[in-house]
This record gives sequence, structure tokens and C-alpha cells, in this order.
Amino acid sequence: MTRRNRTSLSRAVAAAVFAAAAALGAVHPAVAADSSPAGGPRTAHPVPLRVATYNIHAGAGEDGVFDLDRTARAIRSLDADVIGLQEVDAHWGERSDFSDEARELAARLHMRFFFAPIYDLPPAAGHTERRQFGVAVLSRLPVVGAENHDITRLSTQVPDPVPEPAPGFAEVTVRARGTLVHVYSTHLDYRADPSIRRAQVDDMLDVLAADSGPKVLVGDFNAEPGAPELAKLWGPLTDAAAQAGRTYPALDPAKRIDVIAVSPDVAVAGARVADTAASDHRPVVADLRLPRPGR
Repeated sequence: MTRRNRTSLSRAVAAAVFAAAAALGAVHPAVAADSSPAGGPRTAHPVPLRVATYNIHAGAGEDGVFDLDRTARAIRSLDADVIGLQEVDAHWGERSDFSDEARELAARLHMRFFFAPIYDLPPAAGHTERRQFGVAVLSRLPVVGAENHDITRLSTQVPDPVPEPAPGFAEVTVRARGTLVHVYSTHLDYRADPSIRRAQVDDMLDVLAADSGPKVLVGDFNAEPGAPELAKLWGPLTDAAAQAGRTYPALDPAKRIDVIAVSPDVAVAGARVADTAASDHRPVVADLRLPRPGR
């Protein structure tokens, strides 16, 4: 399938998913200012938006026990308008009880959802649904668009993989009190070799450059914000949670690899890391202020 055809298909799938969801109700990064948009105009009445990022470890806690109700409680406690999720299963296997996690979490939390598979494989023996694994976005705000973009990946599902474009970079456009904001959920390569992450940064920036207006990129970067391979992000974006704390592993965090980054027209009012062991990562929450339309 060509990249153009895959993009068209992802748009169609996104529309179908949201129709269903509606029924369910190194150069060190620049740090976003806390009072006004970095480099942007001040607004008298900015639009508040709370965002979060959470690698849910396929619904298993730091204890290794699968418990999607516990995952849902952890997400609910964040009280976020939009949450980017990583390591999300859909009928993947016994580790997550073959559940469709994004859909089930959205139902529990009464939110809209978009699931962006990285892998889409034939059903497991005795099952009819395809096995999928990827990232997702949950939103309690109206969604006006969604897309599953390709970025460079090195597959974990085939022998001798080579870097090539593959899906799993989710973009959702939500409407917050009249302001349209693009929210992206990503999961970057975990390997020690930074070259794939460097290519993924380039690919993500290409996607972001095609969009206008406020942008929020969240995800598990598998590298700390000061890593050289992430350097190109900082300029187009700023680090919204630089002082919020470490995120991995959940019980005794040693690294900050779960990141929220924002475009210069987005102000940051505050950010925090939530203390929970419902996954092997801790979630990050940021309170943002968006420009109103026409400002």
C-alpha cells in the first residue's frame, strides 16, 4: 500500500472510529513560560486546556498485573481534557485479556477516542479480531479530525527489520471553546541507538509543520528531553513539564522520558507528574492556555 493510500485509509478509519466513539459519549529543550505564550501574543482571556500523557503498559501495573479498571481510575484522577496514551492493545493477546483497550477505557471514562495502530496483525488462534498495538488519544472535547500518520520505525514483529515508514503517530484535532488545537500522541523507539529516534523527530516535525494553530505533542520519547537526537524539537516546540519530575520507572523514577511539548503560541500554567503505579510509567499532566480564535 502506498503512503498516500495508507493516509487516505487512516482518515476513513478515523472518521468511523469517532462516529462510534460519539455513541459512547541535547541542545537542551526550551522551557515554556508559565505566564504567557512563549514568543506569542498575550491574550486577555486564554482558553484553558488540561492535557496528559500516559504509557499504560497495555493495562498492566508495575506489579505486572493486568487491571484495566485500575488504569481507568488512574486516568480519571488526572481530570484531563485530552490524554495521549501509549502501549495500547486491541485484541492483542492474553496479556491484556484480548481487550480493545482504547474503546473500553473511553467507555469507562465517557470520552471520545482515537486508536492509531502501529502493528495490525492477523487474529490469534480462536479469535476473529485482528491483533493491534499502538497509541491512542482520549478526549472529552469535540473532535473535528483525526489521522494515523507514518513515521520511521524499526519493527519488533519481523526478523531483521529495516527502518521504514510505519503508522502509529496519532493526531487529533479538538475544539476547545472555539479554538482548534492539534494534539499528537507518539511512542518513539526504545533502542540504545538514537538514529531511529532522530529520524522519528524529523518525521514528526514534518507532520506538525503541515498544521497551523496551537499544537501539543505528548508521548513516551524513550529519551530524556536533553538527548541530542531530540534537539530539533526545541525551537518549534517547548518543554511544558521540565520541572514536573521523573516518570520512569513508576515506583522509583530515575528518568523523565514521558514528555509534553507545546508550540510557541501555547502558554503553560503548571505541570505535574502523578504518583501512581497503575503502569510502569507515571503520567504527566499540564495545564495549558490557548489563544482564542482571531488573536
